[in-house]
Amino acid sequence: MAERALMLEADGIVKRILHVGTGPLLDFANGTKATFHYQTMRCDAERTLVDDSRDRGKPMELIIGKQFKLPVWETIISSMRQGEVAEFQCDTKHVLGYPLVSKSLRNIAVGKDPLEGQRHCCGISRMHEHHSLGHPDLDELQSCPQPLLFRIEMLKVEEPGSYEQEAWAMSDEEKLAAVPHIHEEGNRLFKAGRVLEATKKYHDAIACLKNLQMKERPGDEHWMALDMMITPLLLNYCQCKMISEEYYEVIEHCTTILNKYEDNVKAYFKRGKAQGAVWNEVEARKDLSKAATLDPSLASLVNRELRQIEERIRLKEQEEKSRYRTLFQ
Repeated sequence: MAERALMLEADGIVKRILHVGTGPLLDFANGTKATFHYQTMRCDAERTLVDDSRDRGKPMELIIGKQFKLPVWETIISSMRQGEVAEFQCDTKHVLGYPLVSKSLRNIAVGKDPLEGQRHCCGISRMHEHHSLGHPDLDELQSCPQPLLFRIEMLKVEEPGSYEQEAWAMSDEEKLAAVPHIHEEGNRLFKAGRVLEATKKYHDAIACLKNLQMKERPGDEHWMALDMMITPLLLNYCQCKMISEEYYEVIEHCTTILNKYEDNVKAYFKRGKAQGAVWNEVEARKDLSKAATLDPSLASLVNRELRQIEERIRLKEQEEKSRYRTLFQ
């Protein structure tokens, strides 16, 4: 333990243990998963707070060897036991990339794309350009790099193979192999009525495939093969969103599918139902009729949907007339 601390200090990292952890100090081989809370502070007299994972309601998860964008975090957590709380003062050279990492983590916390604004140029060039990150405190750290203090509370350390690997941490080969299993699990959850959990499974599987698809040229054989895997997952996802009454999202995704596969019966049917749910009668009739044309076996189901839409619209018109009469009486 003392030897690791000396190695850290020689590399410009000063560690101070605030609470001793339990269990052995692992070797943190590639694939080890660390779950921890962190606070990032400036090294000023006030120890000005920059980030606090607790404010976001979820701890950080980091897997050793997955090339996290802030290598110093792999270094410092590899010196910790489970349950340990420690502070690490890190020289400027170790934290030049922190503003970009912080922006990504802040994006994730509010449901945004973690790569938003970072797709077209590398981090170093952006730092040289002093491009705004959308957060004044991060802009200041970007333009005036300085040492940072990290307070880490190690919640859990899991050795390789002892935990279920999440999609974001998988290699390309692992993602491709995992998708059928994630898809099957989504179907099982949906049949059990656990719609929100099924939605997440379908979303995770789609994200895996989209990540792989981004590395292919649109329209190429491999791109198309991946897209053919995405389409049924996206339709299942839309079914979940339909149940959750998120109709505009259903319309958007089904339109995306139909822009590429104009004979997809399920996309027409689901979009037609969603159009009817948001009172777009003309569009609903058009989509549902198209579905029945492509698959005549759906005729009775489509007619039932159309009758339901007509009845809903009739009731809505009656309510509006009654409301207007009340206003003018």
